[in-house]
Amino acid sequence: MAKLVYKLKGSTTLSPTQKPFIILISINMAKPVLVFLCLLYFSSTARSASPAKSSASAANFIKASCKTTTYPALCVQSLLAYATSIQQNPRQLAENALSVSLASAQSTKTFIYKLTKLNGVKAREMEAIKDCLVEVDDTADRLSKSLKEFKNMGQNKDDKDFQWHMSNVETWVSAALTDENTCVDGFAGKALNGKLKSSIKARIVNVAQVTSNALALINKFASNS
Repeated sequence: MAKLVYKLKGSTTLSPTQKPFIILISINMAKPVLVFLCLLYFSSTARSASPAKSSASAANFIKASCKTTTYPALCVQSLLAYATSIQQNPRQLAENALSVSLASAQSTKTFIYKLTKLNGVKAREMEAIKDCLVEVDDTADRLSKSLKEFKNMGQNKDDKDFQWHMSNVETWVSAALTDENTCVDGFAGKALNGKLKSSIKARIVNVAQVTSNALALINKFASNS
């Protein structure tokens, strides 16, 4: 509460009629402060509640959309981090799913490349590793082109160019899935049942699964366009 101090001529003592006047002034000055603090509180509460509600809606949208994919749990897990940008936008959902797939492919490519520099690897295993590296490199390249094509695609869904770009995206992502399966096939046979095979296969399977999910969301977006 604001406090007023008056120095009265000839006296420092306030009369009974002066004291209520000073108190009244103090209360009146305090009112705007109290009103301001109340408004500030309710404003901050509204702002904090709004993002939470928006985030929950985005998460529900992602969960509902992922039900149509082959690996729904992985789909939700990999896309929830992008809820803020996705919101309830099917196009943004498909784009982020494609970004997740590309990131996984690039990470796997780096991992396999490092394996080609190992010493003491059997010749048959090294051959399979190098063949797999070629396939994953193709996967990353196709996914990269798909993502660029998707981002450059126009907004007009009735436009012929839109359909042409979408067709390219779907074709390249499908081809990327084929590359991933070819890599895993290269490690078939009991002669390649070691740790190298297990570590590579685990990463390739992840790339294949997130790519499959991305393709499902892209196809769904295209069918609704």
